[in-house]
Amino acid sequence: MFKSSLRIAGWLTALAWVWLLAMPAQARYYDDVIASGYIRIGLYRDFPPYSWLEGGEPRGIDVEIGKRIAAALDVRFEPHWITPDENLEDDLRNNVWKGHYLDKDESRPLAPKQLADVMMRVPYDREYAYMRDSTGEMVNEQVVMFGAYQRERWQVAYNSERMDGVSTVAVFQYHPVGVEVDSLPDFYLTSAFQGRMRDKTRHYANVRDAFAAMQRGEVDAVMGMRAEIDWLLSSSSDTRMRPGENGFPMMGKQEWDLGMAVKQTYRQLGYAVEGAVDDLIRSGEMEKLYATYGLRYELPGLYQDVAGR
Repeated sequence: MFKSSLRIAGWLTALAWVWLLAMPAQARYYDDVIASGYIRIGLYRDFPPYSWLEGGEPRGIDVEIGKRIAAALDVRFEPHWITPDENLEDDLRNNVWKGHYLDKDESRPLAPKQLADVMMRVPYDREYAYMRDSTGEMVNEQVVMFGAYQRERWQVAYNSERMDGVSTVAVFQYHPVGVEVDSLPDFYLTSAFQGRMRDKTRHYANVRDAFAAMQRGEVDAVMGMRAEIDWLLSSSSDTRMRPGENGFPMMGKQEWDLGMAVKQTYRQLGYAVEGAVDDLIRSGEMEKLYATYGLRYELPGLYQDVAGR
């Protein structure tokens, strides 16, 4: 009898764990967000100048935008940290509409896992938003991408003691340049112009490491996203390091807009968040936020089109 009870208890425990694992991860409707008194903003982990932890406190431009979204909705800002997966589709699935089976909320072990209510730094690109797989199904049908708030582009920084300037990327046939491994600058510099810059391209875990290598004299220049380069230059007292003014021929897409994403059933929340971000842009507050981190701010394409009319 005792052994039978143990077997039943073990079976019930296993069944409970299966039930917990099967419980859906939860993003929330607008009314639920307001009623709860907080909004969970999805931010990439360890990704300065956009979002990172410093002394246990969230920092970065996306953190500042998230706090102002929360203030506009009169709720508390709560970060939801995102560890990048293999691609953006994985990040959207794991953090916006479905969740990852390994994720858990240790403070609420018996409750459904919570997703980000809003995810920051999502490409605002119609072609990507409506992309279809090999069967014709929409890849991103579970999410809505909206609220473009910044235009990003590629940028070079160089050591002025080692180079006179960077008028063209052709100089990297002769000067070593640092890039983040497996990034678009990596692929570009190792393949453009019949691979003539490949031997001078050095690989690092991230742009920060590449910049530090430039300061040590291991490379003469670094290529990365403009905001990353701007932040590193403004944070450094090393006056030898300067921004390049060159373009990137044959690179393809050299500039892109960044926005946000919500689960497709939570459009009302998206409209409210978009309104808050639109106010930041039109009032000039967004540009001021970027300036506090030493970043140049460029309006996303939609606002540039309107301003140009």
